[in-house]
Amino acid sequence: MNLARTFVSPPLDRTAVIASGRSTSYGELGERVDRWRTGMAAAGVSVGDRVALLAGNSEIFVIAYLACLAEGFVVVPLNPDSPPAELMREIDVTGPVAIIVGERGRHAWLSCIDSESADGAVAPDDSVLVAINHQFIASGRFIEALDSIDLGADGAGARPIVDVPADHPAALLFTSGTAGEPRAAILTHGNMASSLASIGAVQPGLASEDHVALAIIPLFHVFGLNVIVNLGLRVGSTLVLDDFTNPAATAELVREHQVTIMVGPPTLWALLANDERVTAADLASVQLAVSGAAKLDPTIAVTLADRLQVSVREGYGLTETCGVVSTAMGTDAPTGSVGMVFPGIEVRLVDQDGDDVLIGDTGEVLVRGDVVSPGYWNDPEATARTRNADGWLLTGDAALVDENGYIAIVDRLKDLIIVSGFNVHPAEVESVLRSDPSVDIVGVVGEVDAATGERPVAYVVAADGTNPDPEALRELCASQLARYKVPSRIEVVDAIETTAVGKVRRRDLGRPS
Repeated sequence: MNLARTFVSPPLDRTAVIASGRSTSYGELGERVDRWRTGMAAAGVSVGDRVALLAGNSEIFVIAYLACLAEGFVVVPLNPDSPPAELMREIDVTGPVAIIVGERGRHAWLSCIDSESADGAVAPDDSVLVAINHQFIASGRFIEALDSIDLGADGAGARPIVDVPADHPAALLFTSGTAGEPRAAILTHGNMASSLASIGAVQPGLASEDHVALAIIPLFHVFGLNVIVNLGLRVGSTLVLDDFTNPAATAELVREHQVTIMVGPPTLWALLANDERVTAADLASVQLAVSGAAKLDPTIAVTLADRLQVSVREGYGLTETCGVVSTAMGTDAPTGSVGMVFPGIEVRLVDQDGDDVLIGDTGEVLVRGDVVSPGYWNDPEATARTRNADGWLLTGDAALVDENGYIAIVDRLKDLIIVSGFNVHPAEVESVLRSDPSVDIVGVVGEVDAATGERPVAYVVAADGTNPDPEALRELCASQLARYKVPSRIEVVDAIETTAVGKVRRRDLGRPS
């Protein structure tokens, strides 16, 4: 099989990608993909070789990604906002024979080659750079050569798609979720194909060429790569690609291109909900709005529905499950729920002894099915830590399920704070603090306490033009939470580090900078 074979062939004149003000038809996209993979194979890249992409949300990313899929190369999407040391470490871990750098990744790569760890690498002379066997080639000429490869009359010289086993890796995506420190999760062609089939079974209306999907979430993230790009190409939609800048710019994109599908993390939805420049008219074309990657604050969902007339449905997934486990799409799931499990996927909620919890009780989410990654690249120890003897993925996420089968994610188990034997989930405390208009970003962590074992401590970033009062915030918590859940201390800080999809990096809070 090959994941690329599951993508439809829409009319060649239909718009496939809109990026940087340029529209590319499916016909044009297919021709460039055929030329690129022909040229890359001729340059020495072989089935199973890793190819890194440092290109942001761009047409270059999509072309390179599809070329790699079709040839059986393994894609390693990288974050152009990562510091040089992290990028070089990820390159070292995955061992790519080639790296493709777009305009969005140019600054990151130039920073890398200024570091000692990249001595001898060559700077790009334009917006794209390709490296073969780590011989970094300034490649304006190389890319021009790829784009000018002669495929013969009517593309007759195009290479056939390479057949690979279902367990052949399609992509290596870095994650710090279930394995602790960042690891490269292996997503196979079979994993991704299975996840797309599950989505299609729940929401058959997505299989329409008339849809326009906005890719504002980073494409190096599983949500952007699989739930936006793969799904969009599978059904022949138009993909609008952009890197997020501000809510007003996003709303303008939606209105200009009449976007029908929007998928994003809670931070995106919160920014749209709270920006008075964004109106219901801007988002009137949106037919399906999905939030994932972190828990959506219910108050934000209410604001989106009331002020912008957008009903946002939550979903749950991990990098290790291709971003797919459960969804509130097509259900009557209550606010705050991530819905029901996708068909073809099994989920259990278990206690510390591995026994199934009762309805309404909190347990760790375990997942099994064809969507689950076989493990982490060259890291059998991390793989073993996150799988049990029966093949269940141990997610490290705490959740509960109601009598109707609807799942609600509570928090990360590893972030759990235990105060005198009582469990405190940081997300619950953070939700209360975010309800105060003076709070923009908040993170709650546990500190060692001689008397209680641990105590919750909160760090908050002020909303623009405000001056949060820590004592008033503690009183707010005391009015809504049990006493042991109230932060013993609240500190106002200038910034809190978040991931590319807006998750607070709790493990970094309270550490000296």
